[in-house]
Amino acid sequence: MRYRPFFARPALARWLMIFALSMGVLAGLGACAGARGSTGPKNDLVTASDETPDARRARIRYELAAGYYQEGKDEVALDDIKEVVRLAPSSVDGWILRGLIYMRMGHPDLAEESFRHAQSLQPDNGTVAHNYGWLLCQQKRYAEAETQFKKAISVGYREASRTYMNMGVCEMEAGQKSTAEESFRQSLGLEPLNPISGYNLALLLYRRGQYDQARFYVRRLNNSDLANAQTLWLGIRVEHALQSTVAQQQLAAQLHSRFPDSPEAGLLDRGAFND
Repeated sequence: MRYRPFFARPALARWLMIFALSMGVLAGLGACAGARGSTGPKNDLVTASDETPDARRARIRYELAAGYYQEGKDEVALDDIKEVVRLAPSSVDGWILRGLIYMRMGHPDLAEESFRHAQSLQPDNGTVAHNYGWLLCQQKRYAEAETQFKKAISVGYREASRTYMNMGVCEMEAGQKSTAEESFRQSLGLEPLNPISGYNLALLLYRRGQYDQARFYVRRLNNSDLANAQTLWLGIRVEHALQSTVAQQQLAAQLHSRFPDSPEAGLLDRGAFND
């Protein structure tokens, strides 16, 4: 049987990684706003006028790098982020973004260097652990990845649903189906419409023969704007297993009308429910 652990739709690729992109004054960069405020009242807020010239330049270059990264202009983003870590070497956010850029450019060694350095600066930073864990998972270093994911969760990382999601994907790739199921359930408990967790949990349940449970999770996706050819095809297979002809035909009509050229539509036409 064919196994495809995550969504194929490119628009959902962003779910696999949570970025530390902030367009304001970042904690790591703002910390460099130097000594001008140190001679005044201790309770004064640090404002733009308190920034040192280097801190201001670092902040601006970070904002540029973040924007270019979001636009997919990795080389331009890299030029700016190099300047950020030169001007503000203690900026955790700068090192995180450097790691993300190198990850996407296909340089895992430099990405790991970045995340390790960020973690040395701030050991309990959940964003670092989350993204470092995904890098390690991509390298099939599953035990190390698990350690980083659990660290992110333990320190109260605000996107814990996505961490559980990535951990579940990693566990599936490592063949740890029962622990992957628990990770996906934890993810969905925090974010019920997380598409990757929902799809993969439904797939695990379907393959185990727990069709009613699988139907619950895949229906939730197919009734949302996150439905795609993979979720519709899984829904069809679930309804076929439950001998629910009407529901199967309705999903099949959607698959043919919305994704007529997809591999899943071809499988449906061949009746290849077990592929």
